[in-house]
Amino acid sequence: MDAWITSLLTFFALPQVGLPALFVVALVSATLLPMGSEPVLFAVVKLDPTLFWPAVLVATAGNTLGGAISWWMGCGAERAFEKVKHRPPHEAKVLQWLHRFGPRACLLSWLPVVGDPLCAVAGWLRLPFWPCVAYMAVGKFLRYLVMTSVLLHWFPGSWA
Repeated sequence: MDAWITSLLTFFALPQVGLPALFVVALVSATLLPMGSEPVLFAVVKLDPTLFWPAVLVATAGNTLGGAISWWMGCGAERAFEKVKHRPPHEAKVLQWLHRFGPRACLLSWLPVVGDPLCAVAGWLRLPFWPCVAYMAVGKFLRYLVMTSVLLHWFPGSWA
C-alpha cells in the first residue's frame, strides 16, 4: 500500500501532470470539501516560473468548474427541500442580499470560508447559471493572480 501511495505521489509530482493535478485540486477545493488549491498553484509556479500564466488559468478554470458544480448542488438541494417543506414567508437577510445583487454576488466566491457555500446558495436561489459562472471566474482569476504574484514577491528565488 505504501509503495502504491508513493508511486501515485511521484506521478503527480511530474511536470507533465502538474497542471492537470492543479486543475483537479482547484476543482475539488471549490466544492464544499475543505481543501486549498493555493499551495499547489504556488508550488507549480515556483518549480517552473514559465508556467505562471498557464497555472493561474488552469487553477481558475478548475475552481470555476467547482463553483459551477456547487451551484448545481445548491439548485438540486433547493428542489429537494421544496418537495419536503415550503419556503418560510420571509427570507433571511443574506438571501435578500443575494437576490438584490443577483449573479454579481458570485464575484465574492473567492472569499475563504463563505465563497464556496455562496456558489451553492446562488444555485439554491436559482440565480442565472451562466452569469454566475462568469462572475465566479472573474473573482477566482483575480484571487489566483494576486495571491500568486504576492507569494512570488515574498518568496523569490528558485526551488528547482
